[in-house]
Amino acid sequence: MTSAVSFVPQALFITPAAIEKVKGLVESEHNPGLMLRVYVTGGGCSGFQYGFDFSEEMQDDDTLIEEQGARFVLDALSYPYLVGSTLDYVEGLEGSRFILTNPNASTTCGCGSSFSI
Repeated sequence: MTSAVSFVPQALFITPAAIEKVKGLVESEHNPGLMLRVYVTGGGCSGFQYGFDFSEEMQDDDTLIEEQGARFVLDALSYPYLVGSTLDYVEGLEGSRFILTNPNASTTCGCGSSFSI
């Protein structure tokens, strides 16, 4: 008899830099209830764009990811577009920002915040 192996893809990989930045921002706001909401919306030069926002509330269909004391939330509509992506925080000549590396994106624009599937 053979058994089936199920595979549940990782919702979002989060780098240590992103974790530390979220923890620092939450601490500076003196609000331990804050979570970084990572989402996808229509628009941008490639069709979809990434968004980041701090939230205190979760919806019933949200996915919560907790990493080393930092909390991240994905809404149900954005989840399929972001599965397997890596969230990072970078500081450089272009400024400081959260960025996503998305294996589901077939094309991205030069700014890195817009993509298509």
